[in-house]
Amino acid sequence: MSRSRQAARTAQSPDEGPRGRVGIKDVARVAGVSPSTVSNVLNHPERVAPAKRAQVEQAMRTLGFVRNEAARYLRTGASRTLGLILLDAWNPFFTEMARGVEDYAFAQDWAVLVSNSDRRADRESRYLNVFAERPVDGIIIVPHGDPPERLADLRRQGIPSVLADRRGTGDTTMSVSLDDVGGGQLAVAHLLELGHRDIAFAGDPARVTQVRDRLLGATRALAAAGRPTQFTVIETALTMGGGRQVGKQLVDQPPAARPSAVFASNDLVAIGLLQVLLRHGVRVPEDIAVIGYDDIEFASQLAVPLSSVKQPPYAMGHAAAELLIAALTGEPRSENHVVFQPELVVRESTVGTRG
Repeated sequence: MSRSRQAARTAQSPDEGPRGRVGIKDVARVAGVSPSTVSNVLNHPERVAPAKRAQVEQAMRTLGFVRNEAARYLRTGASRTLGLILLDAWNPFFTEMARGVEDYAFAQDWAVLVSNSDRRADRESRYLNVFAERPVDGIIIVPHGDPPERLADLRRQGIPSVLADRRGTGDTTMSVSLDDVGGGQLAVAHLLELGHRDIAFAGDPARVTQVRDRLLGATRALAAAGRPTQFTVIETALTMGGGRQVGKQLVDQPPAARPSAVFASNDLVAIGLLQVLLRHGVRVPEDIAVIGYDDIEFASQLAVPLSSVKQPPYAMGHAAAELLIAALTGEPRSENHVVFQPELVVRESTVGTRG
């Protein structure tokens, strides 16, 4: 028998135990109940008396029964499984967001399949196609660029989605995001209040919407200050390697030509930058102040603890899963778009050691 036909047989025969697999009828026989009672224990346990439910559960443990989710999907059209596409699984910010998604889903008896686009549109597209072909009920995605058109196709096929870390629009799209414009304003307003008049911004605003919003917020803070300020944008990848490149560029300049402060568009860039500055004897913040964005766990543990604009990735992931599961189960939602507010966290990289 071919592998595909064997899989079909397994999926279509949930009551029996094909090729040695324990089925519902096996459990019913050992528990001394009907197969319908076993089915109710699996799908509607509230309908079964506690004593009888315990009897069935003991039989399942004795036999090593494992639920056949493929068969369940064929019967009900629902897998109770979500797909999650992260933008950069190596970034602790997105790892923490994934924890928020998984914790909420697990508490509601849903599973999560996690993938990583690695900031590549081709990988993102492939994973969307994979999730369209697999039995997932909905998708949470941190998009690489603009929300892919494929999401609209999937919605028409009955697979809803939530944009995470990206603001959506309209009634058909759900999203969870942060006010990144406000976050950029917080960071640069902090540097201006400290007296900095030569500020650099390090990031990738040409390709990343969130970074573009942070840059917009930075320019708004400059405009609101109403005083002459030198402001330079340094294009770099949103990685520690990108931050190290910015650091090398700065240490290669004469000290008088360097900015007095750098707003790094995420903490990884800030960490790479700090590594190079400190290695070359550039004092932080006395010679160059540095502020990051995200406030990942490591930010407070660096040799020079990093000032940062805090995002709540865990809460954002939790909210994304809550939105999606509510849509899948028909629960009422007060809103389709959840927007979190940023918070300025001040540490030694901008203000030095206090006291």
